[in-house]
Amino acid sequence: MKHIVEIDKKVVARAKQLLAMDSADAAADLFRQAYGVKLDTVGPTVYLRGLVEFSNICSRNCLYCGIRKSNRNTPRFRLSKEEILDAARWTYQNQYGSLVLQSGERNDDEFIDFVEDTLREIKKIGGGALGVTISLGEQTRETYQRWFDAGAHRYLLRIETTNPTLYAILHPDGDNLEKRARCLTALRDVGYQVGTGVMIGLPEQTIDDLARDIAFFKAMDIDMIGMGPFIPHHDTPLADLAESFDPEKQFNLALRMIAATRIILEDVNIAAATALQALKEDGRERALKAGANIIMPNVTATKYRRAYQLYDNKPCLDENSNQCKTCLANRILSQGESIGLGQWGDAPHFAARVNPEKRKLS
Repeated sequence: MKHIVEIDKKVVARAKQLLAMDSADAAADLFRQAYGVKLDTVGPTVYLRGLVEFSNICSRNCLYCGIRKSNRNTPRFRLSKEEILDAARWTYQNQYGSLVLQSGERNDDEFIDFVEDTLREIKKIGGGALGVTISLGEQTRETYQRWFDAGAHRYLLRIETTNPTLYAILHPDGDNLEKRARCLTALRDVGYQVGTGVMIGLPEQTIDDLARDIAFFKAMDIDMIGMGPFIPHHDTPLADLAESFDPEKQFNLALRMIAATRIILEDVNIAAATALQALKEDGRERALKAGANIIMPNVTATKYRRAYQLYDNKPCLDENSNQCKTCLANRILSQGESIGLGQWGDAPHFAARVNPEKRKLS
């Protein structure tokens, strides 16, 4: 991807050095350093994003994903517009501040129109008070523009890995890493706060790969990061890896990746992924102490949650939104963090990116 963005070798070396801090004492020092950077740049406030997983219908066949199109064992669903709006109203009434719309990837006109119309209705709630993030995969620039004009202002498009060989293996239908990177550029050009991220601990992935991933985030001037550990799903081609899967190793590597990303990118938003809680009961809380500042509680109707499992052992499948709210609030407050109720919680990095003079003065 050299022609898309130039990776700084010094950033790669620094990231690799941080990720290599894997002994208990060294990791503890890394997390303390990252938390200090977090306090200095984004503060101790955790911002909530009510997550609506509104469809598991997907056109892609990614080897690691439980809702890949070839998985015949997953019942497919799509929420109606009114069901999505009900979740959005609940999010607004409970002062989460922002909503995330996520689904399997589709590019057909019916889907694009449905999302656009739904976004316009969401923006009527509270007079536009809800922040809106969408995570709907690769689309054309025209589609990104339509959804932006309809009210979305953040877009998360995870790149999963910047290693082109590994990317090609994981995406067997000819998906193109360079195309995905160009989508990130298109999103920035449209005006979104741009998010990306990777899967941590993938088969054949190295520390060098992860270090280059962080350098890619920096070179692309990314505003927000959403990444989590690779966890095998039993209905995917990578299911056999479950026998050798080491949850402790995956969890510790994921925390180091969060911490290294915070130290190098500083003022971006970083999510504490739900997948961390699948590995450790207090996984998301520990991510906060390693530099994360965003949590995305699931506000999807409980009856749909079991059909939207990208990985095994996903938590909170049987809890309703009220139960999740109480549980997460207690978890966050127990870490000495505050909750930014009713706030969008935009990344300071975005404000500095769109106003370079502010960055120069800071």
